[in-house]
Amino acid sequence: MAGRRTTTDGKRRVGVIGLGAMGGAMAANLVKAGFAVSGCDPVGAARAALRRAGGTPLRDAVEVARSSAFLILSLPSVAALEAVCANLARAGVRGVIAAETGTLPIEAKLAARDALARCGITLLDCPLSGTGAQARSGDLSVYASGDGRAIRAMAPVFEGFARSHFNLGAFGNGMRMKLVANLLVAIHNVSAAEALLMGVRSGLDAATVLKVIGDGAGSSRMFQVRGPMMVERTWDKATMSMALWQKDMRLIHDALLATETPAPLFAATVPLYSAALAQGLAKDDTGAVYAVLERMAGAPQRPTAAPRPRRSGAKAATPRRARRSGS
Repeated sequence: MAGRRTTTDGKRRVGVIGLGAMGGAMAANLVKAGFAVSGCDPVGAARAALRRAGGTPLRDAVEVARSSAFLILSLPSVAALEAVCANLARAGVRGVIAAETGTLPIEAKLAARDALARCGITLLDCPLSGTGAQARSGDLSVYASGDGRAIRAMAPVFEGFARSHFNLGAFGNGMRMKLVANLLVAIHNVSAAEALLMGVRSGLDAATVLKVIGDGAGSSRMFQVRGPMMVERTWDKATMSMALWQKDMRLIHDALLATETPAPLFAATVPLYSAALAQGLAKDDTGAVYAVLERMAGAPQRPTAAPRPRRSGAKAATPRRARRSGS
């Protein structure tokens, strides 16, 4: 076990299973933080990115687990989680602490926890708050839940890729907290798009709206994170695609039904995200709700500068050419 915990030069060994936008960013930041990082992913480009970052790509999850004391699972689906757990169990990997960081149903995570416990692996429920872009900069929060000693043991790992981490108690509380956070993300993302579009259609410069509102009481993290994407119209560079977001929306919906919680604001966002899919924006970032709202309002607006008030007796100014906005 000692060889699995550290390298000969004392670096702690961490394995990352799933090297997508989130997993790849976490792995790179762990390398920067001084960990010996291995990882696996079916996509060759993801493995190559890990190597460039200073990590060691391995063949599969079993190899990663056998060479690590701590594992981070960053998987896209329940099917992927089940497959990884089955492979680890068959291989007889023992004595590892694993953090499951995906946004997946609690029932699936509980089943994975129980299956891995039977073969000596401790699984924690540790969903993340943050986008792929935030993951690259280490601006993540970890909502950890499960075995308290295992969470304390993984704390240095969390600190290697996140700005904060919380021990939320019983297994599954991490996902419960993540759904609360994602409900707010769904609403604030749409409200950011609404506010920016209103500013643009009022004749304000989009970049100025972003700067001024982002510094005031009306701001939100989604306004700050996705506002620039809406202003620059770069939602084709997805940090959370519309298609993948639908999974999170369904989980929020199911949690609201299970708790009999009225949620009129969340319900109002659902048609906008659905419209994005119908309009061919499935691969784009959820910031593309701005484009959906534009289409509802008519053609995309290229605003003119707001008219200046005229002094009494002043001659009318010659109309100026419309100023092109970055919105």
